[in-house]
Amino acid sequence: MSKITPYIHSEDARAQAGFYIQALGGEIKSVTTFGSIPGTPEENKDKVMHMQVDVGGNELFFSDSVFGPVQSGRSISLSVAYDKDADAREAFNKLSEGGQVKFPFDAQVWGGYYGELQDKYGLNWMIVIAP
Repeated sequence: MSKITPYIHSEDARAQAGFYIQALGGEIKSVTTFGSIPGTPEENKDKVMHMQVDVGGNELFFSDSVFGPVQSGRSISLSVAYDKDADAREAFNKLSEGGQVKFPFDAQVWGGYYGELQDKYGLNWMIVIAP
């Protein structure tokens, strides 16, 4: 059996992970910095090489981008399914703070609820309640 874990490259992994933890709940499980590698330039020693985060019961990995700027796009979205309307709306509202709502969270013709946004870090999210 295999498992897919989103790996998010960030300009500020600690801040971005903290934003998702605040919006969805969770905690940082582990952090390794580039300073653990001999010969790392001083300006990169405190940067995150690998961070494991539990966000709303799901595992995400983060790393600071030290080899160039992060480029966001529409090639991938994180979809989060909820059972309760209040939980879904709260997550949608918190994740959209400082970001851009692409599709308002609302009832859909297929019987569920759906909303799409790009957060302030450029990551795309789909928030869903199945019918």
